[in-house]
Amino acid sequence: MTSTGIRLHAPAPGWSIAADVVVVGSGVAGLTAALRCEAAGLNTVVVTKARLDDGSTRWAQGGIAAALGEGDTPEQHLDDTLVAGAGLCDEDAVRLLVTEGPDAVRRLIETGAHFDESEEGGLELTREGGHHRRRIAHAGGDATGAEISRALVEAVRARGLRTIENALVLDLLTDAEGGTAGVTLHVMGEGQHDGVGAVHAPAVVLATGGMGQVFSATTNPSVSTGDGVALALRAGAEISDLEFVQFHPTVLFLGADAEGQQPLVSEAVRGEGAHLVDADGVRFMLGQHELAELAPRDIVAKGIMRRMQEQGAEHMYLDARHFGADMWQHRFPTILAACRVHGLDPVTEPIPVAPAAHYASGGVRTDSHGRTTVPGLYACGEVACTGVHGANRLASNSLLEGLVYAERIVADIAAAHAGNGLHARVPQPVPHAETPAHPLLAPEIRFAIQRTMTEGAGVLRSEASLATAAAALDRLHAEARDALYENGKTAEPGVDTWETTNLLCVARVLVAAARLREETRGCHWREDHAERDDTEWRRHIVVRLNPDRTLAVHTTDTPDFPPTRQHRQEQ
Repeated sequence: MTSTGIRLHAPAPGWSIAADVVVVGSGVAGLTAALRCEAAGLNTVVVTKARLDDGSTRWAQGGIAAALGEGDTPEQHLDDTLVAGAGLCDEDAVRLLVTEGPDAVRRLIETGAHFDESEEGGLELTREGGHHRRRIAHAGGDATGAEISRALVEAVRARGLRTIENALVLDLLTDAEGGTAGVTLHVMGEGQHDGVGAVHAPAVVLATGGMGQVFSATTNPSVSTGDGVALALRAGAEISDLEFVQFHPTVLFLGADAEGQQPLVSEAVRGEGAHLVDADGVRFMLGQHELAELAPRDIVAKGIMRRMQEQGAEHMYLDARHFGADMWQHRFPTILAACRVHGLDPVTEPIPVAPAAHYASGGVRTDSHGRTTVPGLYACGEVACTGVHGANRLASNSLLEGLVYAERIVADIAAAHAGNGLHARVPQPVPHAETPAHPLLAPEIRFAIQRTMTEGAGVLRSEASLATAAAALDRLHAEARDALYENGKTAEPGVDTWETTNLLCVARVLVAAARLREETRGCHWREDHAERDDTEWRRHIVVRLNPDRTLAVHTTDTPDFPPTRQHRQEQ
């Protein structure tokens, strides 16, 4: 796979540093990869968009799933994952996850993460939607992500890893053969360097997290603008399954006009016995699935949306008053505090909830070692599409995927390093063309993109809604392109314009894939194609960016991912 030649309009790098590996992102996947690289003797640089502890991981409330409990097995975890993935999981990828997962969690504990323990001294395991066993390890009740982030950040700082904080990565650098040669980045205000620079390295690990900010309302932090997916597209990598955006069923409803990051009400609340009810107190999930409120997230989200449509309501309710004050304070202190900040007390009243964009099951397509279709470019965590999640992520599998696949990436890089594969070539980046190849969008267009995506490609989709969204996004794209090529004008380079341009890039891919998939499967719900179609659509949609910025779309032959091209070349 060769680079598209497309890059963001940005100043030329004014400084550079060299490394064996550059890890982009500081969540569970990125910091795990960085720590393992350092332990393997690799000169590693971590680049993160905000501070080390500001990624999506710290917001994870539920926990991390692994077959660690008595009577549980990886095979049972595999079965639950395959069911949730609605026929589109790559079974080999899932088997790697559930088999290697328990030991990966144990290594995380050795790194310093403290999980809640039972009175007997073992892990206190809980249950969430789609799981038939108690296999969710959690910390601080509902502060699992914050504890994992704390432990990993402390380990990174204790080992003296080089980090560049407050840095937005712009584009992949490649050499004359199309191999990875590092990244360009812009360091903001408080960073170690000012302005645009570069990290030269023959291996780049993308762990940039999600793209929830492409929608108006999301559980994702403000940094989740799809930067890793957009960078990979411009570099020539393949993107898969981007239509499968998981909308978390129970997000605190703050009003129909609320925008940006919204407070999450963890699935674990339902796992402990909370009930979904309508305004009349009726439990509407009973009879819709054998697990009722603990059904996989796509089923619960659809159940909520159907009830809202039937009743003309803006939200439903999550009723956990029967927990009592002590349980709320002990098990869910973070959620309790968030509710009270917004004037609600779940101890005495039901919580208003509605679905909001939460997790991207798709992303940069990788193989079982995290290798993308661009030699030297790896991806793990939410930015990646390993085939594990299929059409719908099973609750609490995301932290585990970040752990397992980060370790697999490092094993591959270390093997290449040991065989002088990394050092056989000193990466010499191909100089950028003088004329910018990608126009930038004005910051205010971000809100137009978000509204377009929420209205046309949200929980409920149809050919009509997706066609309207596609036309609106194409118009924004064309206006920016024409302004550049007819008038030589583009928006001023800066964080806001780069993020907005990235959001438009991933939005176009998402809508194209959602429009092509004419069925309802997992968290992709087409009102005009209400049934799942295994004959035509038990396959993945793969998208690349052409040099002229059009999209090249094809489907795989089976639910299993084919090898990445660099993998085929090695074989």
